[in-house]
Amino acid sequence: MNGFVMTLNRHLVEQERLYPHATGAFTSLLSDIALAAKVISLHVNKAGLLPILGATDTQNVFGEIQQKLDVFANDAMIRSLAFGGHVCVMASEENEDLIPVPDEYPKGKYICCFDPLDGSSNIDANVSIGTIFSIFRRTTPEDQPVSLEKDVLQPGYSQVCAGYVIYGSSTMLVYTTGAGVYGFTLDPSYGSFILSHPKIKIPSKGKIYSVNEGNFNLWDEGVQNYIRWVKTPEANNGKPMTSRYIGSLVSDFHRNLLKGGIFLYPADKKNKNGKLRLMYEANPLAFIVTQAGGKASDGFNRILDIQPRELHQRTPLIIGSKEDVEIAEEFIQGKRTH
Repeated sequence: MNGFVMTLNRHLVEQERLYPHATGAFTSLLSDIALAAKVISLHVNKAGLLPILGATDTQNVFGEIQQKLDVFANDAMIRSLAFGGHVCVMASEENEDLIPVPDEYPKGKYICCFDPLDGSSNIDANVSIGTIFSIFRRTTPEDQPVSLEKDVLQPGYSQVCAGYVIYGSSTMLVYTTGAGVYGFTLDPSYGSFILSHPKIKIPSKGKIYSVNEGNFNLWDEGVQNYIRWVKTPEANNGKPMTSRYIGSLVSDFHRNLLKGGIFLYPADKKNKNGKLRLMYEANPLAFIVTQAGGKASDGFNRILDIQPRELHQRTPLIIGSKEDVEIAEEFIQGKRTH
C-alpha cells in the first residue's frame, strides 16, 4: 500500500494477533512507555531553551546528585505507567524502594524496572542519552501483595520485554519481546514511532571497543591484557580495533548493536562488584543483544542467568558482538594472555 507506514502501535497489534489469548494489556503497556518517551524527548530537545538543565538539591539512592531532567524523566515514566493500569509495581534507578501504583488506578500483572535517563551527566554537553526499561510478569496471585523476591527479583531470562529509547539526532525506541529486535524512529510529522530498523542483528564480530581506559590501572590483569590485545593487529584482521567511548551506556550500546563491537564496564579496585545496575541496565540490554545474536556477560557468567539478590544490585558488564565478548571472557578468566 503506497504511503503505508508501520507505526509502533500497528506493529504491537500485529504481534499481538499471533497470540489468540492475548488481552491487549501488554500492547497498552508498551504504548504507555512510548508516551512517556515522547514527553521526555520533547523536554530533552528543549534542554537549551527551558530552565531544566543542571543539578537539583537532591541525591538518588546511590548518593549521586540528581539532574533536573533525571527527576522529570522519572516522574514522566511513573505517571504514564501508573495511569495505564497495566503494572502492579514499578522500580526505578532513582528510587530506593519499590514504587507502588496509587490506589486510584487499576493494577495489572506486569512489573516495570527502568532507568529513566541513562547518561544524564552528559545532558549539559548535548550528548545522546536514553531511557532503559525491563518488564516482568508477576508470579504471585494477583489478590496477594506483590513480592519483592518472587515478583521483582527475577533473573533476566524471565523478562517478557526489554527496550530502550535513545534521544539523539533522532529519537529511537528499540525493543524485544523475545522474538527479534525492532527499532522505531519518532517521526515529528506523524507524532508516532515508525518502524525503521526491522529485525536488528548485531555482527558476530565487530571493529569497535568501548571502555573507559582512564580506569586501566584499577582493572584486574585479565581486563588489562584484553585491552592491550584489542590494540594489536591480531584483533581485527590485521588491524587494531577502534576505540569509541561516549560515556553514555545507551549511546555506546546502540552504536555497537548496529555496527558491531564490544562495550565493557568491568569490576575494578573501587567497584569490586561492578558499577552498572543489573535490574535497570544490564538485564534489559542483555536481553536485547542476545535476541540480536550477541552476548552479555559479567566476565564469567551470562548476565541473563544471574539471580538478583537486591533491587539495586550492581554487576560488571561485557556486552556486544558474540565473538568479541567470548574473547574478552577468555582474557578475564585467564585462559589467554595475548
